[in-house]
Amino acid sequence: MDDVHAQLGFDSMPQRLIKVSPARLSTFADCPRRYRMAYLDRPTPRRTGGWAHSTLGAVVHNALRALFELPARRRTAARAAELVTENWSDEGFADTEQAGEYRRRARNWVADYVDEHDTGFEPVGLERWVSAPTGTIVAEGRVDRIDERSGELVIVDYKTGRRAPNEDDARGSQALALYAIAARRTLRKPANRVELHHVPTGEIASWEHTDESLRRQRGRAEETAADVQLAVDTLAAGGDPDEVFPATAGRHCGWCDFRPSCPVGQDAAPAAKPWELLAE
Repeated sequence: MDDVHAQLGFDSMPQRLIKVSPARLSTFADCPRRYRMAYLDRPTPRRTGGWAHSTLGAVVHNALRALFELPARRRTAARAAELVTENWSDEGFADTEQAGEYRRRARNWVADYVDEHDTGFEPVGLERWVSAPTGTIVAEGRVDRIDERSGELVIVDYKTGRRAPNEDDARGSQALALYAIAARRTLRKPANRVELHHVPTGEIASWEHTDESLRRQRGRAEETAADVQLAVDTLAAGGDPDEVFPATAGRHCGWCDFRPSCPVGQDAAPAAKPWELLAE
């Protein structure tokens, strides 16, 4: 990588911090071409329509955020269910019958979540943007919820997928680790505990990071960020877009947002129906 930078004339330039978010790093790691289409190509290439599982996740997130914005005494299960209806969208669902069934499920999910978990406290942040220069990157992103317990911050991420996450998922999540690092800097308080809240089941998967485990996660992020920056610099220097940002083909191409604009993805897998990834 250093040799390539030297060939491009970047060897004498001072090292600049690379702004990264978990979403950008994950996109590049999954498929560099998707990264290019999402963040670099202008105008943005043609995309698919909405996905029902994304709509469902967004509705649940919005309902829970709105719930915690209310005074504690009004955070009831009934009000949580109402907030699902108020934030509902049918985008991506097969028909109104399917959308209605998942609206009913989502109402029950958030109502049960409120019944099973304490909602009487005041979160430190809701959809809070956090950012911190660390190492060779600026880690930043928007956290679903940040709690404070015993003087320390807790990073909370809501999940609505088919499978309830486990402790390994919480421990291995680069996104949660970067949020913890950025929250420490933004809010000036310790942040070690991260949690994945699976709203459909009410299960919580958690992990208590150490400084060393956060450093390891930061190191992984720095490596990916360096690869991203090298690709961006090579493209700017005249590199071939498809060679610099190759497609990573597989069955996941069936539900890629940019499948309509990617011949490699079209050949790799048939198009998925917009509702195929819904939790059953």
